[in-house]
Amino acid sequence: MLDNLGNLERTHSCGDLRPSDIGREVVLMGWVAKRRDFGELTFIDLRDRAGITQVVFNAEDAPEAHARAKELRGEYVIAVTGTVVARAENTRNTKLATGDVEVHARQLLMLNDARTPPFQLDASPDALASEDLRLKYRYLDLRRPQLQANLHLRHRVLNEIRRYMTAQGFSEIETPILIKSTPEGARDYIVPSRIFPGKFFALPQSPQLFKQLCMIGGLDKYFQIAHCFRDEDLRADRQPEFTQLDVEMSFATLDQVYALIEGLFASVFKLIDVDLPTPFPRFTFAEVMSRFGSDKPDLRIENIELRDLAQAVEGTEFPPFASALSSGGQVKGIVVPGGANLSRKVLDDLQEFAKRYGAGALAWIKLGDEISSSLLKALGGDVVGRIASVAGAQKGDAVLIVSGKPKVVAASLGALRNEVAKRENLIPANVYAPLWVTDFPMFEFHEEDGRYYSMHHPFTSPVDEDLQLLQRAVEGGETNLLGQIRTKAYDPVINGVEMASGSIRIHRRDVQRLVFKALGMTTEEARERFGFFLDALEYGTPPHGGIAPGIDRLMMVLAGTDNMRDVIAFPKTASAADLMIDAPGEVDPKQLEELHLRVIED
Repeated sequence: MLDNLGNLERTHSCGDLRPSDIGREVVLMGWVAKRRDFGELTFIDLRDRAGITQVVFNAEDAPEAHARAKELRGEYVIAVTGTVVARAENTRNTKLATGDVEVHARQLLMLNDARTPPFQLDASPDALASEDLRLKYRYLDLRRPQLQANLHLRHRVLNEIRRYMTAQGFSEIETPILIKSTPEGARDYIVPSRIFPGKFFALPQSPQLFKQLCMIGGLDKYFQIAHCFRDEDLRADRQPEFTQLDVEMSFATLDQVYALIEGLFASVFKLIDVDLPTPFPRFTFAEVMSRFGSDKPDLRIENIELRDLAQAVEGTEFPPFASALSSGGQVKGIVVPGGANLSRKVLDDLQEFAKRYGAGALAWIKLGDEISSSLLKALGGDVVGRIASVAGAQKGDAVLIVSGKPKVVAASLGALRNEVAKRENLIPANVYAPLWVTDFPMFEFHEEDGRYYSMHHPFTSPVDEDLQLLQRAVEGGETNLLGQIRTKAYDPVINGVEMASGSIRIHRRDVQRLVFKALGMTTEEARERFGFFLDALEYGTPPHGGIAPGIDRLMMVLAGTDNMRDVIAFPKTASAADLMIDAPGEVDPKQLEELHLRVIED
């Protein structure tokens, strides 16, 4: 029979009790984590969000409570009244904060029973149930201490962000969730309107235009903990709905934005007792792509950078190298310290890994007691030795080489740099290496449809000296110049994770029109999508800039996980499904009728 809680109030959480509480009468409430039955004594590990306390039921001292304790099973919800006593010296548990004491119970209320959970809640990290099963029963998975710790840390981070931004003179301002569809690259989530048949709202991919309108409205310093939505293909560090810190400020310079965000990150990282080094080093986009093959390089990986090997292989007739260089491509490599011991199987695995990023093949050189290489037969020992020398390899090292289009070479070697560092334990623990990546290209060319797209978004300002290139490209028809235009865009990166994306914005209508034209947007299309914004730009728009750190990615770094679902209370799967509530799902035909919609079966 279950008991009523009545007016009983708990006095302590299950992680609170210490030797200073010995002799105190306490009331604890929580879940049964474990029960151990020793006849006249029954031991319960009682758990709540604060921790675990051992509770002892003694048949001699409290026969009724002891008898009921034998009925308890895992995850039953109980309330216990008893006295705090010291544990015997040989029974203390140093793994628990409460391990020096226990509670001798005299009263037990059984508040609720529980079915046997579908998976073990206290399993070690390497023995967890499948993620899909845990997501289906997320409310049970949330009882795991690690997930609870992550979410409590998230709460502290959000509080610190609000404190810091308020201290810097920013005001928290909410922007709409139901907006107009203005695609910025990813697909919008669309919401049909019942009142306006055939018309639709969209859920915001970001509050981008609204925060710029706040600047036009004279609000000067804006921030928001914003919930955003993108209907895009997913991976471990993305979710269809996500949270970001949205920031915008008027009359902002690049240095002001850098200082603001460095101070914010430094303040947040103190919550995990990390002194983040500031100021962050700054690298241009061109530099990081050339040196690291990535616009989010992990600077903890030292002494592994991309090396241009064109000089070493120039004049050779080896088809992959000759073809790449003759068509404007590259031949580059990375040196793996101590890589001479890489087995053939590992090298084969790395080749398959590089192919995922578009590489046709992965050539290698190992500098052991003798030089061995996949290139010896094709190039000979002299050329192979020259390649290793130009790469800067020493005895005991290995060189991994990729040839092809510059994007493929950068992507594959950049990914290999990270993969090799992980495999060979070349990434130091408990180190945080931040940087800024600046001067991003304004446009990137997509060969699939033969047109340019914004690398960030179409409201990013070009650097002052490149504005004339934009004018020549659009008004003079020199479209080849579009790929040379740099922007006042900037991304902070920590340990290989892009923490935010930001830029100084376009505040002049004439420049905004040029950008829309460069993207192939007609005047009518621009008016249809952004007419309200173009109008607003005519009413005294101040220079302004901002940034949007991703809260979920920030939490991944702070919590030390590579899975975003570990830091979100109720996440979606990689296919954007919610297994717990079985969403997305069908709706009643009457709802579709009200919305003037019908489902067309394939």
